[in-house]
Amino acid sequence: MSSDTPVFLITGASTGIGAATARHAAQAGYRPVLAARSEDKLQALAQEVDGLAVRCDVAEWTDQEALVERTLGELGRIDVVFANAGFGGPRGFEKNEPDAMREMVLTNVLGVAYTIRATMAALRETTGHLVLTSSVAGRRALQGSLYSASKHAVTAMGEAARLDFNDTGVRVTLIEPGMVDTPFFDEPPKMEALQADDIARAVMFAVTQPPHVDVNEILIRPTAQPT
Repeated sequence: MSSDTPVFLITGASTGIGAATARHAAQAGYRPVLAARSEDKLQALAQEVDGLAVRCDVAEWTDQEALVERTLGELGRIDVVFANAGFGGPRGFEKNEPDAMREMVLTNVLGVAYTIRATMAALRETTGHLVLTSSVAGRRALQGSLYSASKHAVTAMGEAARLDFNDTGVRVTLIEPGMVDTPFFDEPPKMEALQADDIARAVMFAVTQPPHVDVNEILIRPTAQPT
């Protein structure tokens, strides 16, 4: 693979929004790098999109370092980073198990911060693009929702990273989906929800803008979602 081929790194790539974005990125001419803890699903997707599959627990700094080192070692560059790994939980602090709460914060907050930290130098080198998955829940508090709090943190990190990248040409975009019908939910949504492809198209819209256009936020809800 030529080093001129742009590289699109995605965490949480094994299913849902991450997998859909990998397919769209491949169609747009990027070489996808697929990172997740589910290695078997990654390998199947990597064959489909001619991508590089790397097992990575985003809450482990050594995994993130190894992900970036392998990507640069095999493909020579990183042009887009999509920090998409994350998971939710029940609303109501008393309904959350303490261990699950800890894992959520480590994945949804520390994991995103680690991805930013690990890829900053590579993105500066290519004048690349950082994309973060936040949520509608990262714009307004939900009752008893630690997930909402974690996504508020991601929303803040998006602006913090944009300021950190100031004057480098690197762009930063927050993607803030409403209800999406993905394996994220234990039961299918009752409304006509967004599909993973809908979010992937939003990601690609931001990434494919001219270099002087920095789409900072995309808040995208299903038409039927009232709040």
